Amino acid sequence: MTEQKTDALANLSTEDRRFEPPADLAADANVKAEAYDRAASDREAFWAEAAERLDWGRTWDQVLDWSDAPFAKWFVGGTINASVNCVDRHVEAGRGDKVAIHWVGEPEDDSRDLTYADLLDQVSRAANALTELGVKKGDRVAIYMPMIPEVAVAMLACARLGAPHTVVFGGFSADALASRVTDCEAKVIITADGGYRRGAPSALKPAVDEAVAKTGDLVEHVVVVRRTGQDVEWDEGRDKWWHDVVDTASPDHEPEMHDSEHPLYVMYTSGTTGKPKGILHTTGGYLTGTSWTHWAVFDLKPETDVYWCTADVGWVTGHSYMVYGPLANGTTQVMYEGTPDSPHKGRWWEIVEKYGVTIFYTAPTAIRTFMKWGDDIPAKFDLSSIRLLGSVGEPINPEAYVWYRENIGASTAPVVDTWWQTETGQILISPLPGVTAGKPGSAMKALPGIEVDVVNDEAESVPNGSGGYLVLREPWPAMLRTLWGDDQRFKDTYWSRWEGLYFAGDGAKKDEDGDIWLLGRVDDVMNVSGHRLSTTEIESALVSHPKVAEAAVVGAADEMTGQAVCAFVILRESALGDDGAAPEDLIEELRKHVQKEIGAIAKPRQIMIVPELPKTRSGKIMRRLLKDVAEHREVGDVTTLADSTVMDLIKGKEGAPSSED
Repeated sequence: MTEQKTDALANLSTEDRRFEPPADLAADANVKAEAYDRAASDREAFWAEAAERLDWGRTWDQVLDWSDAPFAKWFVGGTINASVNCVDRHVEAGRGDKVAIHWVGEPEDDSRDLTYADLLDQVSRAANALTELGVKKGDRVAIYMPMIPEVAVAMLACARLGAPHTVVFGGFSADALASRVTDCEAKVIITADGGYRRGAPSALKPAVDEAVAKTGDLVEHVVVVRRTGQDVEWDEGRDKWWHDVVDTASPDHEPEMHDSEHPLYVMYTSGTTGKPKGILHTTGGYLTGTSWTHWAVFDLKPETDVYWCTADVGWVTGHSYMVYGPLANGTTQVMYEGTPDSPHKGRWWEIVEKYGVTIFYTAPTAIRTFMKWGDDIPAKFDLSSIRLLGSVGEPINPEAYVWYRENIGASTAPVVDTWWQTETGQILISPLPGVTAGKPGSAMKALPGIEVDVVNDEAESVPNGSGGYLVLREPWPAMLRTLWGDDQRFKDTYWSRWEGLYFAGDGAKKDEDGDIWLLGRVDDVMNVSGHRLSTTEIESALVSHPKVAEAAVVGAADEMTGQAVCAFVILRESALGDDGAAPEDLIEELRKHVQKEIGAIAKPRQIMIVPELPKTRSGKIMRRLLKDVAEHREVGDVTTLADSTVMDLIKGKEGAPSSED
């Protein structure tokens, strides 16, 4: 990746805008610049201090045991309970009346507030109910639910018992649910009759019934929350209504402290084909990493902040930065069930205004969608409460970053562009908002206590101004411990490329200041006539054009160049003509724009104007499907898409305006 350094790589960041931290935030920041030096001088002492922010049953004997690398043990000998740290300790400290969750249902009149005392009551009842159903410490519980408060209650009840949960995103198919339940041998599934999506109830229980039928006699009980009131099939011996078993259970539950390395949850990252890849996170290190980074990266002031992470709990962002990190910190937060455009395109900003959200954390795909809809929509709402913005999920294009800062953050709120993974458990690269200047499109530098590097094929650090592979040189608290039931696959997947280095699978570049720019997955790097080009880089160039809202780029097989650049572009609504069509000369204009921004080597062979892009429910663009279209193949598996009909729309555009040399 680094040997054939191209003009495009050298010019990846022509971005020279810098946004310094606001003076008032810098003066009162939770974390100051000295934290970097303190962590560098004694990394283990730094993380021990972070762990001391939590309540432990027994203090650890050893901060880190790395003697059996790559299998880490953090806070060895310590005991802790994640549920106690997220709920009980706040109530015991007299903060029981504090709102933990402002829950907003998709139907506009459907909302409720849960205090920390309410959470303690419900989590204790749920733990007792699960115990009555035979769940013991070490048993696995699958959770397949919409974005309702009971999903957090279920997770915390499992953590309380020491029963590792596996949350399966509610948009996944019965086959996907069955494969995950089978792999971790879950004995109970917690679900709902359904949830709401774009104003209509969407059933969940039928998929659970179908999944259970595929798992033999593995699943003993299915607990069902009544959410939509839909009729559901019922197995009298197996199925239990949540209100029958949880609401009637005792509100008193004495929690046990678990070993720091006791499994907390398994999260699957593979698709619906092949053996699922179960990421295992344990308790003490994970809670230390998520709670500290949530407090530090978002400069959290729990007494006054109202925090909103828009991720679904079915993804790791929902685990780390909607459940465990925020609740461990005693945060008041928003949880929203629905979509950004139902019942109208200003729904999110309406919620921000109503609840006075101060910290807002979302994905670049959402930001680019808002750009497409137009500046006038957020302008209708009072967003003055927002003091900090966050981005997660993929590299954010500079233009999207600036739009986000200007239109949602009033040109004053810092943007923390965060890089991390399901496997890392916690944020690893991000600006510290009171310390680090923001560069649009750059995640900047590793957080204190994190040893990130960009290396070449020989695992040598690349100089500033060069690109390579993103690696971690030292273990970190919230790191995955293994893949569920497959230690060898864990070693082969993450630790085999270079001895002693965790390879994240992402490419990155250091700019001339040494700040880090993520280039996306290394398999999203194209080889065009011997030159290595990043899809992220070309997408950023396209989105910098004032008529483009979003773009996805793939490399398609080409007889002449090996691979050719093919782009799929969504236009801003303001760029469309009165007939809803794109101007005839726009495609060539966009091709020339990429050439001007990067160079002739990156000029797309083909640009297709499309109404939408294929995305998973977590907002990730499925570029492999676009590659199928670009190479005129039958489109592959679409079961993990948020809307599988998008591919029909794109295929229908194959005869629409494009341009090829």
